[in-house]
Amino acid sequence: MTEPATAAAPNRQWIRQAVDFGALVAFGAAYVVHRARGLEGGEALVQATWVLVAASAIALIVGYLVERRLAPLPLLAGGFALIFGVLTLFFHDPSVLKIKLSIQNGLLAAILLGSLPLKKYPFKYLLGDSIRVTDAAWRTLTLRYGLYFAAIAITNEIVWRNYSDDTWVAFRGIIWIAACVFGLAQVPFILKHLIKDDEPAVPGPTSPDPGL
Repeated sequence: MTEPATAAAPNRQWIRQAVDFGALVAFGAAYVVHRARGLEGGEALVQATWVLVAASAIALIVGYLVERRLAPLPLLAGGFALIFGVLTLFFHDPSVLKIKLSIQNGLLAAILLGSLPLKKYPFKYLLGDSIRVTDAAWRTLTLRYGLYFAAIAITNEIVWRNYSDDTWVAFRGIIWIAACVFGLAQVPFILKHLIKDDEPAVPGPTSPDPGL
């Protein structure tokens, strides 16, 4: 009776990853369509934001239906996407959407890196019960993810302030790929430090970028 439940947890995690990243795919596709119609980059971003807001709301709803709860990290990313998406539409200013990535990742970096001297690991709360590892492993993961978030925030500031809208949208896609690679790279470390009395299920990649 326990085997199906054990197998279901990784499946739910993969479904959540697919749904979360689906919002970004929809946003990117909408931007490409509007650019093909002849809109300028900034206007195309604003119009594509309608899709991002709708897709973010759908991602949160589907995530809740799959897991019967709103996991903290997807909820945080979805909330930021909805708030900054609505502000982008209200002010008709694509820079609001662009800076969202810097604020979201900068905030996460500050929380995670700032927690290390206190020997507190809020990353455990952000991930919910998706993995269970030792405290030493949480410290390492907190440092790694904190540095990743900081690097994305800084890089985003450089890209959106100095390059075109097309470049920024392409950069957003590159972050998606980088997040997948980074998440997969943590799996061997997580498996090595799993709490021994847990079920021996292989965790899915814990992506630092839900894609919203």
